[in-house]
Amino acid sequence: MNIQINKNDIKIIKLGDKKYPQKLLHIYSPPHVLYVLGNDQILNNKSVAIIGCRQCSNYGRKVSFDFARQFSVKGINVVSGFARGIDTYAHKGVVREKGKTIAVLGCGLDIIYPKENFELYWQIIKYGGAIVTEYPLGARPEKNHFPARNRIISGLSDGVLVVEAKNKSGTLITVEHALDQGKDVYAVPR
Repeated sequence: MNIQINKNDIKIIKLGDKKYPQKLLHIYSPPHVLYVLGNDQILNNKSVAIIGCRQCSNYGRKVSFDFARQFSVKGINVVSGFARGIDTYAHKGVVREKGKTIAVLGCGLDIIYPKENFELYWQIIKYGGAIVTEYPLGARPEKNHFPARNRIISGLSDGVLVVEAKNKSGTLITVEHALDQGKDVYAVPR
């Protein structure tokens, strides 16, 4: 779903800028440019990624929502990938507490994907969160964008919480990035 965004509202942060997130300087292939809609001041704050599969169970939805709420109450930002399933419920848990969450997209800021997250997109901005991508306006959500996006999710985080994962999934790619980056990885028991 394409949307109109005032280009003046988009912050462009280049590698080497003072505002560039310090955590991303220590990852493999840091993005040369970040496009940010919302609060770019939170990109260096204490953060935990909550990740998991798109086709999640009711248990997974509840756990990701509840953990995100609790992190938010403690003043810890939640980073996730804005995908269906676990990611969506993590962002929703933070928004429920009017906290700050960082959604890392695999497309341009002017494309809301998945389209059912339209309201959530604007709630993230409303409550002081940020929508972040390395892709310019108009970039479609291509399949190869998501594995690359995952290094940013783990890179912006101090630790990664896996709620549910499928074999050969983007979740496991994010875990690999996190381990390569020296991050702690946690898994929720079933």
